[in-house]
Amino acid sequence: MTPYELALAAAKALDSKKGRDIKVLETGHLTTLADYFVLCTATSTTQVKALADTCEKMLKDQGEAPHHVEGHREGGWILLDFSSVVVHVFMEESRKFYDLERLWSDAREVDVSALLQPES
Repeated sequence: MTPYELALAAAKALDSKKGRDIKVLETGHLTTLADYFVLCTATSTTQVKALADTCEKMLKDQGEAPHHVEGHREGGWILLDFSSVVVHVFMEESRKFYDLERLWSDAREVDVSALLQPES
């Protein structure tokens, strides 16, 4: 699976559990950390964990296991590191505080609207 396909699969997995404000940022030309960042907002700490668990399981089922996971104990932000793709699942307050979209404002946002269910 290419990094692009992995990022899209992560976005779809998060969407399947009603993740909000899902964004995919292409960062490969800006950093060696990852080719893509996938960002998602959850409405509760329970949903943060459910979103991260679903994303991890769905990508494992496709042969892509994370190399590192951080944040399970805190509950406000979980990071799944798949090397070329880093998935960030945030509570709204944490997402606003860390403001990765601003920090990585030079990244190109990938249009994933066709893959995701409209937010209601």
